[in-house]
Amino acid sequence: MIDILSLIRKADLVGRGGACFPTADKWSAVAKALADKPVGQKDCYIICNCSEGEPGVKKDAYLIEHYPARIIDGMRLAMEFLGSAKGIFYLNPEYHQRYKKLLADEIRKAGVDIELFKKPHAAGYIGGEETTALNVIEGRRAEPRLRPPFPPAEGLWNKPTLINNVETFYNVSLVCKKKYKKIRFYTITGDIVYQGVYELPENLSIKQILKKTHNLPDFPFFVQVGGDGSGIILSDKQLTQSAVGCGSIRVYSMQKYKPQQLILNWVNFFKLESCGQCTPCREGTYRLKEALLEPKIDWNTVADLLDNLKETAFCGLGAAVSIPITSYIKNILATSPESKVNLPIGTKKIICSCFE
Repeated sequence: MIDILSLIRKADLVGRGGACFPTADKWSAVAKALADKPVGQKDCYIICNCSEGEPGVKKDAYLIEHYPARIIDGMRLAMEFLGSAKGIFYLNPEYHQRYKKLLADEIRKAGVDIELFKKPHAAGYIGGEETTALNVIEGRRAEPRLRPPFPPAEGLWNKPTLINNVETFYNVSLVCKKKYKKIRFYTITGDIVYQGVYELPENLSIKQILKKTHNLPDFPFFVQVGGDGSGIILSDKQLTQSAVGCGSIRVYSMQKYKPQQLILNWVNFFKLESCGQCTPCREGTYRLKEALLEPKIDWNTVADLLDNLKETAFCGLGAAVSIPITSYIKNILATSPESKVNLPIGTKKIICSCFE
């Protein structure tokens, strides 16, 4: 019997769903919660989260198409480690329709009890948040739960629950077969020639990734890293760091986009995807859109609303609204000549002064 936990810890494996939480710590937490249960109540759930609702991220789809057996093997190993009798593969509606037969065949070959669960269309982006996924599977409203308790202790049906991303289970399989080489998957999109998902070393910088994939632009550009919705915006001078979150990189041409339209696009995404559970997010995203559609935008109001969302939103969705907008203003607008940012004369100074 292999010591799977030691192998995962030695590999420094972290979750690939965006949070980058150490995989061994999460598995250990579930194991501890099970150990504390009375005899006869030591059952739990293993969930593979394939919601993949962040715009621009397509790595989970790539993995299912190319390595379905590896993903199912990773789930099987987790089920054996925890003694769980039940696994759930949580798929967004598009992936469920596209891959249900492929995955069902692999599950049958592996001889494991894994259910393919179709996330409802109405669950949207927030349906990928792990506690929201639990509510959805239980037939409840698609909204995040108050934490603690955390899913490893009280998850699905109040049972200890392990929730990992598709890429994480894939990596677990590789680790246990001693084939893990610290490779991760990057989705590269935007104003480039070679869009797609790439397998590359996890320690590469953003610039190295763009170079290796022949996607480093020869024109003024900036990037959004971690997802096209909540990802941080970086200039072409800030590309020495590693890709974060889901390993997504979107390239934007400086001359192609108008700042106000970009900011409105991000706000529209969050407004559409807000579950409406908490007032700061429900009302804040509405007021942001309202402010951005005014003939003369009050940028102080925009800055105040973003700060409020960051500090008071119930879950990560509301708190993330400020990430692309604030980083775009500070890293792109503030550092670019006024003639290069597609704004009326004087507007750049007004906007940047509100975000100092």
